[in-house]
Amino acid sequence: MLGVVGMFRRIYIAALLAILLTAAHQAWAQSGYQVISVSNPGTISGVVKWSGHQPASLTMPIDKDPEVCDPDSHKKRDLQRLIIGSEGGVANTVVFLKNISSGKAMDIPEARRSLDQKRCEYEPHILIVSENTALQMKSSDPVLHTVHMDGAATFNLPFPFENRITTRNMPSAGLVNLKCNGGHVWMNAELLVVTHPYYAVTDENGRFKLTDVPPGDYELVAWHEGWQLLRQEASFDVLTERRVARPVFSDPRIWEKKVTVSPNGSSLVNFTISEK
Repeated sequence: MLGVVGMFRRIYIAALLAILLTAAHQAWAQSGYQVISVSNPGTISGVVKWSGHQPASLTMPIDKDPEVCDPDSHKKRDLQRLIIGSEGGVANTVVFLKNISSGKAMDIPEARRSLDQKRCEYEPHILIVSENTALQMKSSDPVLHTVHMDGAATFNLPFPFENRITTRNMPSAGLVNLKCNGGHVWMNAELLVVTHPYYAVTDENGRFKLTDVPPGDYELVAWHEGWQLLRQEASFDVLTERRVARPVFSDPRIWEKKVTVSPNGSSLVNFTISEK
């Protein structure tokens, strides 16, 4: 009897996990997007700002390959999880239209579609590629790095040589977490695999702009990767085979607003985010 109960419990848990994974996928995935000639397109612009007390920056000591990773002897590295400008603007927030079915062709900036590993840091910190296209990757460092991906894509790619380009196709929409298994535990980045072009990443002042938007009513989403350090998890440096501790961050945060885009119009939408 206990065996039967255990079997049904495992089936229930597996079904629940499948539902959760499907929901996470649908948050990004959108089938049937059609490229059209957009008549009388409008724009959506705005600023994402922080409200309230600013959390302390998350940092980690640079305890491996300091001659490459820390040539200026800062001794520690900011994890870039929350960057707030002098006027309160929040950088690296992704702002996008939810459930848009047609519009302009894909025009994700090339800088967001290419990853470099420089001074033991992933650049850029936020990447965006369209579904079923390739992410281009290289390392500018003369030390071993890896790009370990989990989420909507799962790869573990070594980069033992400088400036050798590697590409991988991203077949499924969703969020991909990037980490280094080469002992540089502070390295982290996020990749969004998307199905339409209406995505923007805020600049150092928190500003964003979406262009060539078809007139209509939309849900506008501001997405942030999350800025809290929850714990550290045990991992291994693949080169030295020694045990290391890697940070585990809080889940992403999302804010939504309605927006109307008029023919040839300019819509202004601002977001205020906080720890609450």
